[in-house]
Amino acid sequence: MDPTFLNRNVNQGFSGGEKKRNEILQLAVLESEMSILDEIDSGLDIDALRDVAGAVNGLKREDTAVLMVTHYKRLLDYIRPEYVHIMEAGRITQTGGMDLVDQLEAGGYATLTASA
Repeated sequence: MDPTFLNRNVNQGFSGGEKKRNEILQLAVLESEMSILDEIDSGLDIDALRDVAGAVNGLKREDTAVLMVTHYKRLLDYIRPEYVHIMEAGRITQTGGMDLVDQLEAGGYATLTASA
């Protein structure tokens, strides 16, 4: 191993996708019961998104929980959530399934507010 790695910050010099993959690796090593992934899809190209989604799916077990925050449906094409929560002003305003995501994609937040 290159000795300069000893004094280097974690993820220094990594691309966005490499950083996300490393974060998922850390979660796998820690074997945490609860993982919070805040915008894990941010800045990823489609190949990196598939890789990261596959790794997240690999973390899912009966005895674990994964909370993901995302602003875009494309992540949910690869990771199918059990529950979808819509937040507004820091509060969960609706809970459901992928139907909420589809409604949001089709008409924006105004359609969700009108149906709440």
